Amino acid sequence: MSEDDTSGDDDRGLTERLRERRVTLWTLIVPPTVWAVHFLFCYLWVAVSCAKQGGFARFPIAFVAGTILALGIIVASGAIAFVQSRTPGDPPPHDESTGIDRTRFLATATLLLAGLSFVAVLFTAAPALMLTDCR
Repeated sequence: MSEDDTSGDDDRGLTERLRERRVTLWTLIVPPTVWAVHFLFCYLWVAVSCAKQGGFARFPIAFVAGTILALGIIVASGAIAFVQSRTPGDPPPHDESTGIDRTRFLATATLLLAGLSFVAVLFTAAPALMLTDCR
């Protein structure tokens, strides 16, 4: 076997590999699920901080790290959905239910949910970053 035969997937770009990934309803719920987990994390972090310390930390490293992690996962999900929504196929109207049309529909819906979840995470994090008192 030559070296050219073994390279196979390495020669394809990241965009092509993302386009070929299968889009399911599970990928559709990733962004809102990440937002919900972040919301729960924020609620618990504030409750524990107020109960133990009587106020928030001056610079809440764990809170900022959790928010950045949530935003990173949502951005990655949105980027994958963006690439998949640009999969070439038949132009509209989509009268036939083809696999490519379903992929583009789910990818577009995931992209929109990723945008909404990104904004929701920012709005969830804003009060905890701005407020310093538990009253």
